[in-house]
Amino acid sequence: MDRNTIFGGSPLAVVVRLALISIVVGVVLTALGINLRNFFDRINELLRAIYDLGFGAVDWMLQYLLLGAIVVVPIWAITRVAAILKKPE
Repeated sequence: MDRNTIFGGSPLAVVVRLALISIVVGVVLTALGINLRNFFDRINELLRAIYDLGFGAVDWMLQYLLLGAIVVVPIWAITRVAAILKKPE
């Protein structure tokens, strides 16, 4: 395994690409009003908002999951059994 395989190219080229992408992302984040001082505050706010929305979303998701599973799981099981029976010995 050589360096090109590990890094996805020559190490210097990878460092240059990562630096350029980091600059672009930094500009975009600054345009959105996110800087180093408030980055972790924003992450904390995002996680709290997701947590606050989470419990209602979990109930909603489970209802659709169970309804869909009533149809999907039997079809999947039938296709698996059919594939096993069709398989030449």
